[in-house]
Amino acid sequence: MGQLERIWVKRFHRGPMDLVDTAELRQGAGMVDNADQGGWRQLTIISTAEWDSVVETLTTPLDPEIRRANLLVSGVTLAHSRDKILKIGRCRLRIRGETRPCERMDAAQSGLRNALGTEWRGGVFAAVLDDGEIRAGDSVVWID
Repeated sequence: MGQLERIWVKRFHRGPMDLVDTAELRQGAGMVDNADQGGWRQLTIISTAEWDSVVETLTTPLDPEIRRANLLVSGVTLAHSRDKILKIGRCRLRIRGETRPCERMDAAQSGLRNALGTEWRGGVFAAVLDDGEIRAGDSVVWID
């Protein structure tokens, strides 16, 4: 079993990522007050293990906020998880695919886009299946 380590909300497109303790999720929409609502990519998720690997590759300490994902989880492997269901607290998320890093990553840190571009290190994107609140410290598990 894993844990939800951090939650970030992006208030507007290309805007800053605000660290929060809790967030409301809406089925089919995503995170309340987040700029990205509805559609195919409702939430983005990275894992501490993959992030640590990226930092090791770059040999530069970096805060995971720079990745611009909504959620940071530990204790679960996100690689090759397309169509699997991840449960965070009481909310289920369907993983839709691998997040491909964009050019904004290199603008934030030279070489970051390339370091994120292999082995699912850039994380995953998901659709929200349940309404509910998530909070830092919630359990994170794969379900059937």
